[in-house]
Amino acid sequence: MPTTTKDLLRLATIGSVDDGKSTLIGRLLVDTRQLFDDQLDAVVAASEKRGVGDLDLSFVTDGLRAEREQGITIDVAYRYASTPKRKFIIADCPGHVQYTRNMATGASTADLALVVLDVKHGLKEQTRRHLCIAALLGVHSVIVCVNKMDGVNWSQSAFQSVVDEIETLSRELNFEEVKIIPVSALYGDNVVDASTNSPWYVGPTVLAALETSNAGTWTKTRHGARLPIQWVLRQEGGGRTYAGMVNGDSFFVGDTVTLLPANVETTIKAISFGGVGRIEANVGLSIDLDLADETDAGRGDLLAATPLPAVTKDIIATICWFGEKPLEIGQRLRLKHTTKVTPVRVTDVTGVVDIETLRIDESSSLATNEIGLANLQTADWLVVDDYRVNRVTGSFVLIDEVTNATVAAGMVGRASFF
Repeated sequence: MPTTTKDLLRLATIGSVDDGKSTLIGRLLVDTRQLFDDQLDAVVAASEKRGVGDLDLSFVTDGLRAEREQGITIDVAYRYASTPKRKFIIADCPGHVQYTRNMATGASTADLALVVLDVKHGLKEQTRRHLCIAALLGVHSVIVCVNKMDGVNWSQSAFQSVVDEIETLSRELNFEEVKIIPVSALYGDNVVDASTNSPWYVGPTVLAALETSNAGTWTKTRHGARLPIQWVLRQEGGGRTYAGMVNGDSFFVGDTVTLLPANVETTIKAISFGGVGRIEANVGLSIDLDLADETDAGRGDLLAATPLPAVTKDIIATICWFGEKPLEIGQRLRLKHTTKVTPVRVTDVTGVVDIETLRIDESSSLATNEIGLANLQTADWLVVDDYRVNRVTGSFVLIDEVTNATVAAGMVGRASFF
């Protein structure tokens, strides 16, 4: 019988500190039997060392020793899981404001945001900030776990109060799909199995919602195939092929493509994956293309099908600023976009986002963890799409020229909710 390939869902867990993100993911992994015995033993040992009982599920994802000792999530912890219906890559993102950059990293390649919040506290500022960043980064689907329902005796009115808050913010951020689930991560209610404690709730469990959500959306756009060139490969017997990862849409043998920024039109003569020829190159596949015409393409160039992206040196961008010093007009940095790195200068900062109201306030600089709008001018030509069209060719990072630290995540264009 033919085998079917499971689709892969990438999800980022977000929310404020102490709302139970790590515990929820630990519960998912334990109750779906994703952990080996030695992994469970390590969690038990860490729990006993900190005197929190036999099993603290948050330690399942708090993999760094420093995190376990402090009892907080610092770095993005990635875990992999599989059910009979689907495979998952789970990014457990930090809830502390000083680790906002780590949260943005986890959400940047996510198909879905799994939001965890404490029913007693509702939407905290940091949860709002994380949801705002998730929306900026192109996450359109959200599952909200209203946690610690056991602490309010499974009050339907307490749950509904949080639902009203979430639905209001979701409309403002233009999320396309929102599922809200009452849970107790500590006891497992409505996480993998339905709970008898919430007879008034008739929706899916967290696992069921994850298994039915759209997967593979972060690199797909149906707005034209793109291949940022990472390597130029010399072939035996002469000739060159161009390697990279496909995004946007699929390439096919015979397709007309344009090499940018040189603006050279050619056709695809052959597609190879791991040395084996293919007719189609799917989104997310790392392949190399053999072109019908000789070109001088190199790393940092891009092959594109129509509609073509823009070629520019001037970018209007939405910026999530992580640097310790403010982002200011005139500042010089390096910009990394797909496979290309170029010097860049900040020509203007036009505003900063008020997280509570989502309005743009006037500002000429951005402080640590602020989100705002800026104009950038690059030294070299860039080939870009608007981020709302393509999350790969519409995104970039800014790098400090002195320390080589990543100081910002950037999206080409203005966020759709501004």
